[in-house]
Amino acid sequence: MWRTNCRVAPTLLLRSVRSSVRLTMQHSESNRRLTVGIVAGEASGDLLGSRLMAALRNLVPDVRYLGVGGNSMIEAGLEPVAPYRFMSVNGFVDPIKKLPRLLRVKKILYNEFLSVDIVIGVDFNVFNLLLERALKKRGIPTVHYVSPSVYAWRQRRAKRVGKSADIVLTLFPFEPPFYERYNVAAEFVGHPLADEIEPVDSINDANRRSTSRQELGIDENRYVIAALPGSRTTEIKMLARLFIEACKEAVSTALVVIPCVNSRARAELERLFEDMPDPPEIMIVGNVSRKVISAADVTIVKAGTSTLEAMLLGRPMVVAYKLGALTHLIVRRLIKIPYVALPNILGGRKLVPEFLQKDATVANLSRALVDLAENDGEEIKEFDSIHRYLRRDASKRAAEAVLRLYRSKYGDWS
Repeated sequence: MWRTNCRVAPTLLLRSVRSSVRLTMQHSESNRRLTVGIVAGEASGDLLGSRLMAALRNLVPDVRYLGVGGNSMIEAGLEPVAPYRFMSVNGFVDPIKKLPRLLRVKKILYNEFLSVDIVIGVDFNVFNLLLERALKKRGIPTVHYVSPSVYAWRQRRAKRVGKSADIVLTLFPFEPPFYERYNVAAEFVGHPLADEIEPVDSINDANRRSTSRQELGIDENRYVIAALPGSRTTEIKMLARLFIEACKEAVSTALVVIPCVNSRARAELERLFEDMPDPPEIMIVGNVSRKVISAADVTIVKAGTSTLEAMLLGRPMVVAYKLGALTHLIVRRLIKIPYVALPNILGGRKLVPEFLQKDATVANLSRALVDLAENDGEEIKEFDSIHRYLRRDASKRAAEAVLRLYRSKYGDWS
């Protein structure tokens, strides 16, 4: 049953006054449970959200959670107010097709969240920022967890994000300065992946490599290249064959291992390689990218989160990306940073080779893979330094930031 305590005042002023009175009365009551509205629309956000919920429960044991999330968030105590499957959208066309349904979910959440103490939007930027903006206008404190990529393109979006969120919790240290330019509160809390993966040292790395190879059935002495071309159909078409040909030219005897997120991606890869003359030995496995990267000697990776994972696991990498000609023409005008690989952005210099568009050729990629096989691994020391800086117990810090925002609005919870 949805709440219906959301009468619309005839003017913005009256609505603001009513909202202020309601909130003041609500937070002057004693013996109330802290109630948090929280929304995640993707698998990665579901995992982040569940960890934040667990960390906040450690600080406020009887906290109550309402909103939308997947199984991880439900297991962490979420009371769903709309089906998580309604949030599933992909690409550019799908959100347009599902817009009426998304708007219905937004209305349900808006009505429900008018009676919560604080709202957290976990990633899922367009939907959550719209919802947060509407609630912020009604005086509900709002948190956005995981910043949009304002550091990379359309940097003025930071100002619009500030109209939605009272505070933005970022995963990377270079993000808050972009918000400071627009007087938007932002706090770097660290990256959960850096917390999850143990920093590299010679002993745990050797154990991780050996264990991963055993579980994948790979010989200890085999030279292995992990290839991660992405999971979208366009990425597979643009990058998969290019990666395989580069691996073959670099080390013809190498075993190339490719993790797949689903059966659709596996089928697309298998069809692609069927027509390839004299390919190297290829092993396609399930959605176990961390295990594949750990088992590898070097990696060839699509620009994106996989570059962060490879860095945290201490693996040398070559990074590449290709877009369609029209998309590249548009994106090239918007991008404001010199690098696309996260290790390079985090390091502030070129730690790993990256090749984009016309530079992403078999010759360039294979040459870079050969160089990796022959270098002294100096970049691994930089990887470790970045890893330790990102490793901050992100979920706990995020939970503490949520409570600080609440207390700044209403005082200590009791």
